[in-house]
Amino acid sequence: MEIVEREFGKANLSLETGRLARQANGSVLVRYGDTMVLVAATAAPGSGAGADFFPLSVFYVEKAYAAGRIPGDSLNVKHDCLIVKR
Repeated sequence: MEIVEREFGKANLSLETGRLARQANGSVLVRYGDTMVLVAATAAPGSGAGADFFPLSVFYVEKAYAAGRIPGDSLNVKHDCLIVKR
């Protein structure tokens, strides 16, 4: 586990690797003030060999449970998955 902390603006910026999402090829937990974001990336073995680009998929899941709201439609695929193509 490695942690890097720096004073950035009016809050502390912290980057932490090696503790969460260990099955991903790479992950970082970013903390800035009261905000926390986990970023994880995976790739298939040999997927980048000889290619000048690769398709990018971004999965975004908004968790509103901490604010006391439970969303009714949790299977909204168009909202949760954005597929970016070149």
